[in-house]
Amino acid sequence: MTERQVHLLRKARRKLAASKVLVAQGFAEDAVSCAYYAMFYLAEAFLEGEGLSFSSHAAVTGEFGRVFAKSGRVSVEFHRYLLEASEERLGGDYEDVYTLSLEQANKHVERAEMFLRLAEERLKAT
Repeated sequence: MTERQVHLLRKARRKLAASKVLVAQGFAEDAVSCAYYAMFYLAEAFLEGEGLSFSSHAAVTGEFGRVFAKSGRVSVEFHRYLLEASEERLGGDYEDVYTLSLEQANKHVERAEMFLRLAEERLKAT
């Protein structure tokens, strides 16, 4: 695992921990945002293992889908989790009237946990 991958996994763990605290305190939109960033950093870590680095969220999301999900290297559900969390994060962060429930937030936190387990399993072998 590269030094950057280690750093990205640490950031993902911190964002996931923050998302759990936020959802427990009733801050659904903020919890989703942190869960999304956990998944985003994990996608970056996967791409780093391929020698790929991108400056935009769209590029990271797209390349993760192309390189890992479409090829079958990871289940397509992880790409879908990333896309759905991104969409809800944007709504929660930028829309004037956009409400996320704690149930929705918990769903994204659980998905981020699964994504982290996948990354820890797959990336330790690199």
